[in-house]
Amino acid sequence: MVYTVNCNTHLFKVVVVSDTILAGGGVDISGEKAVEILREKGFCVSGKEVVGNSYRDILRVLRSSQERVIVFLGGTGPSPRDLTVDVVESTAWRCLPGFGELFRYLTYQKIGVRAVLTRTTLCIMHDGKIVVVLPGSPDATSLGLDILIQVIDHIIEEVDRFEGPHRK
Repeated sequence: MVYTVNCNTHLFKVVVVSDTILAGGGVDISGEKAVEILREKGFCVSGKEVVGNSYRDILRVLRSSQERVIVFLGGTGPSPRDLTVDVVESTAWRCLPGFGELFRYLTYQKIGVRAVLTRTTLCIMHDGKIVVVLPGSPDATSLGLDILIQVIDHIIEEVDRFEGPHRK
């Protein structure tokens, strides 16, 4: 699905990582929800893409996307097919563990100890892109985007600041 870019804030791309949805065997609820949430909060979303659980496909998105913030949905679990976090972390310049820690803590408050099964992460790429990897469920999408939206301006400011003082 192609979306018209018509706003003046950070440019986001949503990427759903799912073999099932890619093959047409499921309906993408979380990807659509992510686009809706971001747009409602005034962020610019260039599009949504669905890729399979493939190292090559995930890496292709990381290398070819021009957007400043990429939100991956899916691939955060312990399954051998859950590759998204592995690909992102192996190509990142720096990851911010507090994002995943806070996500797991808030998830724990809702669903209990199963929260430890997610490897949700936020990383900064060498080119300054911000990449977030969230579980593929609608609730996880909402929670993760709520956290991200609260800090994205500051993250981008810090990533872009090579000199000068911290903003308070």
